[in-house]
Amino acid sequence: MEALADWTDGRLGIYALAKSNIRKIFPDHWSFMLGEICLYTFVIIILTGVWLTLFFKPSMAEVIYEGQYIPLRGVEMSEAYRSTVDISFDIRGGLLMRQIHHWSAIVFVAAMLVHMMRVFFTGAFRKPREINWLFGAGLLILGMFDGFMGYSLPDDLLSGTGIRFMEGAVLAVPIVGTYLMFFIFGSQFPGVDIVPRLFTVHILLIPGIMLGLLVAHLILVFYHKHTQFAGPGRTEQNVVGMPLMPVYMAKAGGFFFLVFGVVAFMSAIATVNPIWLYGPYRPDQVSTDAQPDWYMGYSEGLIRIMPGWEIGLWGHTLNMGVFVPLMIFPLVLAAIWGYPFLEAWITGDRGEHHIADRPRNAPVRTAFGAAWVSLYLVLLAAGGNDLLATHFDLSINAITNAARIGFFVVPVVIFVITKRWCLGLQRRDKEKVLHGRETGVIQRLQHGEYIEVHAPLPQDRLYTLTSHEQPQPHMLPAEVDENGVARKVGLLERTRVKLSRGFYGQGSQIAKPTAEEHQEIASGHGHH
Repeated sequence: MEALADWTDGRLGIYALAKSNIRKIFPDHWSFMLGEICLYTFVIIILTGVWLTLFFKPSMAEVIYEGQYIPLRGVEMSEAYRSTVDISFDIRGGLLMRQIHHWSAIVFVAAMLVHMMRVFFTGAFRKPREINWLFGAGLLILGMFDGFMGYSLPDDLLSGTGIRFMEGAVLAVPIVGTYLMFFIFGSQFPGVDIVPRLFTVHILLIPGIMLGLLVAHLILVFYHKHTQFAGPGRTEQNVVGMPLMPVYMAKAGGFFFLVFGVVAFMSAIATVNPIWLYGPYRPDQVSTDAQPDWYMGYSEGLIRIMPGWEIGLWGHTLNMGVFVPLMIFPLVLAAIWGYPFLEAWITGDRGEHHIADRPRNAPVRTAFGAAWVSLYLVLLAAGGNDLLATHFDLSINAITNAARIGFFVVPVVIFVITKRWCLGLQRRDKEKVLHGRETGVIQRLQHGEYIEVHAPLPQDRLYTLTSHEQPQPHMLPAEVDENGVARKVGLLERTRVKLSRGFYGQGSQIAKPTAEEHQEIASGHGHH
């Protein structure tokens, strides 16, 4: 092995590479595991996906089923559907592999979304990590669409309904919608080409792009070093944690098998996508309670709450009831993905940031993220309005109207509540710094007054609560310069100043205590 290592080093220089990186330090915090879950579920998806491709037949040729599942015997279906049923019932371990693959995809997208929100709420997207934020955003959107294509491949009634949904959205695009539909499907819906095309894109094109983005994402994490939360000894210039080898790699390896075990356990006890119950796809049949996987549910919600609005123009019909939701669909995601660049423009901050924020110390950012999550949940609920109506015995029209109102009202309400909540927590932190923590010990003074004794916080806690930055709002320059010449201030600059006041002005952050305030109270002036 030593000779092999020497031979490899002579050609690849692995000794120098290992010497500079094998002891690289990684900080430790439970929330950092979210990114690892994304990585490990992606690996599981690739492994199980390779196995499934050995048995799946991406063909829409019509055949008669004669397999082991008796209720479907004699039914005409596509080869894609038959091969998926065969994987489920005729191939040993096939159903478990299908379930692991599907559950991994669901957990993968969920972990990416939660990981993205962790990065957002802690401000870990700031310089120098903006490009990595976009890489993560690309991975999320590609994962969503690859998941949609994956559960569309079996050509069952549920997946066929989803493809029909996609076809209707494409047709709603003005002028070019019909051409796009024929380009995608190769003929009139459903045609015979859509499953083979989806299969190629699902197993080859999108995974290849995702793999490249993932490698680039990890390289940038390694290069920029991981963010860490504020604490004693932690600065913008260092990293406090455990070395990559052997500590971090040992923990990461164990966590991979733990994730794999949990996904396998879920797959063994919880059925997902039982296509044999739905039957093969027929264009004249639609399940009433057909639902996509959760990550595409908000697109369904957009369609369901949009009124049936059509416009006749020059002899053509514009289906705005589908086209408008189709345009809002990417805007919902772009709103959260573009936020880092908006914040950087408002603050004018050009410095590097390696210390993660506590969400309470960025009230407007945290409120915006919470409002975005609330909008996503409203649309997700709207996408299942029929299930909510049947399960809770409610009017589907009432649910739809409530979702329409909630689309505009709920994010605003959540924004206001979250911002006030963050400001309240900031006041609480300031109180702790200046007066210490409550001990529960009641003391009676000489003149009869009862007070609660407060214990001063330890130095490391004081540092954690006061080490965050507080950007100050920008101000418009003087109306005239030193020569008495009127200054010209553009609309963009005025907008930036107004937004800056909204983000960091009075009412948007509580000034953290100064050393003088703490010293004055600690010395006994008014402190018990």
